Amino acid sequence: MEKNIILRYIIDKKENIKTSKVFPRTIAFEFTENFVNVLIGPRRAGKTYFLYDLILNKLRLKDEEFIFMDFEDAALNGIKLNDIVETINLHDEYYKKKPRYLFFDEIQGVDNWDKAIRTLFETKKYVIFLSGSSSKVLSKEISTSLRGRAIPNSILPLSFKEFLNFRKFELKDFYSSSEENKIKNYLREYLKYGGFPNIVIEKEIAERFFKEYVDLVVFRDVIERHKIKNVFIIKFLIKSMISSFAKEFSIHNIFNTLKSQNIKVSKKTLYEYALYLEEAFFSFFLKKFSYSMKKTELSIPKIFINDAGLVNFSSMNFSENLGKIMENTVFLELLRKEKEIFYFKAVTKEEADFVIKEGKKVKQVFQVCYDLSEHEVRKREINSLIKAGKELKCNNLFIITWDYEAEEKIKNKKIRFIPVWKWLLQENI
Repeated sequence: MEKNIILRYIIDKKENIKTSKVFPRTIAFEFTENFVNVLIGPRRAGKTYFLYDLILNKLRLKDEEFIFMDFEDAALNGIKLNDIVETINLHDEYYKKKPRYLFFDEIQGVDNWDKAIRTLFETKKYVIFLSGSSSKVLSKEISTSLRGRAIPNSILPLSFKEFLNFRKFELKDFYSSSEENKIKNYLREYLKYGGFPNIVIEKEIAERFFKEYVDLVVFRDVIERHKIKNVFIIKFLIKSMISSFAKEFSIHNIFNTLKSQNIKVSKKTLYEYALYLEEAFFSFFLKKFSYSMKKTELSIPKIFINDAGLVNFSSMNFSENLGKIMENTVFLELLRKEKEIFYFKAVTKEEADFVIKEGKKVKQVFQVCYDLSEHEVRKREINSLIKAGKELKCNNLFIITWDYEAEEKIKNKKIRFIPVWKWLLQENI
């Protein structure tokens, strides 16, 4: 790539960063100068602006102190491995100083990027930040060329606490009745539109945003990256995932459905495509808990989507699916807290939504239920939770509800009922 093009890019990029409107995130992120700092997560979740905030507000860097390169920017189309190192020399020539901080956004777009990063890291002259929207691409290289040199951090769409910060709602230890009602109204908005920063800032564009988002994930992160020709199968898989969210998801059933329509595709291909979507952070698969690792790995997983908005703007009825949307939201919050998560299903079919494991012990079991007012629903949810507690030898049992709060002793088991808004705002889960 021509030197003048690269130089113009790095100068213009600094101006662009300085004029960007940045909302700070409350993500626990401690960067280090002794390792490569890696950010991974879904597209549009805010990785780039998180780095902007780091540059502008936390590190307060001057122009001569850093380089920022977004490898999906059209201006860098066709950039090669050697150009990354050459960029630093150009920066040195222009600013009369080598940059201390290097920010490389969506770096998985450059072939053999890990070689350049390893070379730069080993000079011990730079603090390096990488971001990407493919868990496999970054994790694969981190575990080989950058093993022992990189620390990965994940960034998901906004949590509910961050959503309230964006809405400039003051978080406190106690709330009045009117403040609590306002929180619940905000929660409904959050559950409907999700936590992608673009939508939180401008929810009027939601329908177009989510349509384009699916196309972006499909075409850039799956079809182009993996050179897939059968676009129909990928789109069918995405629709199936969304319609099955917060439920068990069987590739075998998808295979049979396609087969019944005379559509030829192998199970192996379907498994691969599902993995590609998970690697792109579009969806997450939750395994069933078992003390046998083999049984856990062979279990039919439940599927969750990276943001509630993707469900609600894909022809799903928001009101009818509110309980499942709550469950999806709870899952994402547990993921943010980096918990080891499973679901529970007994031989006798009782189910519990989430099992939290620490080491070899189960520490917590959760049910998520929007409304417990119907006797049969309440009985089913409580019995399933107690069954899970007994089988897993766990006494920390919770039912997350819309607004019911209590602590009850049922069948010699203490169950805590907690409103979802209050649970989402807790520091410790």
